[in-house]
Amino acid sequence: MSSSDIFIGETIGTAILILLGGGVCAAVTLKASKARNAGWVAIALGWGFAVMVAAYISTPLSGAHLNPAVTLALAIKDGDWSDVPLYWGSQLLGALIGAALVWIAYYGQFHAHLTDKEIVGGPGAQTTTAKAVEAQEKGAGPVLGVFSTGPEIRNTWQNLATEIIGTFVLILAILTQGLNQDGDGLGALGVLITSFVVVGIGLSLGGPTGYAINPARDLGPRIVHALLPLPNKGGSDWSYAWIPVAGPLIGAAVAAGVYNVAFA
Repeated sequence: MSSSDIFIGETIGTAILILLGGGVCAAVTLKASKARNAGWVAIALGWGFAVMVAAYISTPLSGAHLNPAVTLALAIKDGDWSDVPLYWGSQLLGALIGAALVWIAYYGQFHAHLTDKEIVGGPGAQTTTAKAVEAQEKGAGPVLGVFSTGPEIRNTWQNLATEIIGTFVLILAILTQGLNQDGDGLGALGVLITSFVVVGIGLSLGGPTGYAINPARDLGPRIVHALLPLPNKGGSDWSYAWIPVAGPLIGAAVAAGVYNVAFA
């Protein structure tokens, strides 16, 4: 596949992934959303469908990596690192675009949520009203969870291990069941399998950290959160940001190593 195909496929595919995945987080989180409080199952299913739609769109062009961890694992498996920078750059760009589109789609809801005294505090707010989970965490604003992940309990080794484990499962499933005939991206059936695997990871392993399992999925939207002119948005929790980047990359590397030893 050509460099232009990789760039277009990964940029568009990752943008759609974040638009639909971040969109379900916005739908469940924000005031004046018809899906508010729909719950964790809705989020897990939403992200699974987001993977499916984005991957089916992009797989003819780029193989639908859509995730730096997938790109890293394939580079380790095949020993070919030539396209890794292009894949990673395209994925990050797509994630930035997708997060910005979520903001546009939910512009009024963001404003309503972040100007509500019961959400952000201020004169007249009820002191007994529970704030958003993200707002309770040091350094995280009340809508950061729409854009990026954060832990329920801040424990560095546990948070990192959770991301490593979740990504290990994802990558090993892709390498053993999801690749196309050329072995350089997802196949048609592999897209469907991977989508179900993402739902399973979300339901089973997503509780502790929100299951980033994709560095671009977390870092790109976190940058957009930091840049957007959102009122009362709070911090972007940069002290935690390295975990959903390092954890998935480590998990991908370990999974690729296991695949090369046990399955190749």
